[in-house]
Amino acid sequence: MNAVKNDPTSVIPYLSEKEHRRNQFLTPAQLDQLLKACQLLRSKHSLPAIICLGAEHGASKQEVLDLRWQDIDFGFEGIGRIHFFRTKTSRERTEYLMPRTREALLKWREHLQWMRHRKRVQDKGPGFVFSKLDGRRLDGFSGSWRKARRLVGFPKFHFHDLRHTFCSNLILSGSDLKDVKEMIGHADISMTDRYSHLSFDHKSFWQEQLAKHYCSPAPRQPT
Repeated sequence: MNAVKNDPTSVIPYLSEKEHRRNQFLTPAQLDQLLKACQLLRSKHSLPAIICLGAEHGASKQEVLDLRWQDIDFGFEGIGRIHFFRTKTSRERTEYLMPRTREALLKWREHLQWMRHRKRVQDKGPGFVFSKLDGRRLDGFSGSWRKARRLVGFPKFHFHDLRHTFCSNLILSGSDLKDVKEMIGHADISMTDRYSHLSFDHKSFWQEQLAKHYCSPAPRQPT
């Protein structure tokens, strides 16, 4: 009907996904600080295990809350094994248990069993790792997480940023992008490419060659 002659949305810029990507991550020292701060909270038995799952295995909040004891084999090859299923992508992954994560999970299980025995509460649930005493799945842990991050001065650090912590520290410890893609469960390598700027190993050889080139004597000019 020609009622609107100009597009009113034409002046609105497109959202840049690259500019709005969250790439915050914790260094090993900062992660140690965060885990230490958990000991000052009421959730000091469960929260360290939750944080370790995020930072050392890249587990999302959903993967943590849906995790069941049957998904963990503490005795596998003397190391332990854990299985995750991410509903967002329908992708499954199985990994060896990281030592600190294994220890935190065992401590949480021991405390949970002790509390049930003390309060004479029977676990009637399907075996959720992070559950109430009667076995019902926890709805979340945002309150405890918020207190822990404020204690160490990271008020804007999101739990999802622990996945970035996992990926970033994998790269910094020498893994390549393909390894990270498989371990985090990304569907496409382009999702993992955001961490490419942290990968120094594949560049170091050529930088060394360039340094030697700059330091080598200048070739003699023909007379």
